[in-house]
Amino acid sequence: MASLKDQLGGLVYSTEKGDTCPACRRPLAECECNEQAEQARLAELDGIVRIRRETSGRKGKGVTTLEGIPLPAAELKTLAKELKKRCGTGGAIKEGVVEIQGDHRELLKGELEKRGYRVKLAGG
Repeated sequence: MASLKDQLGGLVYSTEKGDTCPACRRPLAECECNEQAEQARLAELDGIVRIRRETSGRKGKGVTTLEGIPLPAAELKTLAKELKKRCGTGGAIKEGVVEIQGDHRELLKGELEKRGYRVKLAGG
């Protein structure tokens, strides 16, 4: 186990190279940590998009969540924007999960199947 000084210490900025990544200690321009994390996230997916309705932690407001979409972050953002426009509501992307306000499970299921994804309705 590394000492507390080693864990907390470390270069975060250099006048030569600018900002550095705290994980790999390389300049941000050369850092590949985000790309590796994204590739690991995509490798864990089984190819099935799960659609569920959730209300927990949202003060009773329901949202439809889409989990397991096998796309990189930039393409996922574009797809989420198109789906939100199709539903006529707002939403967000949090940790690779698309959240769309309201209960739009059937509409989203049809839309994703039309785009060639395998879809399952999960939960209640």
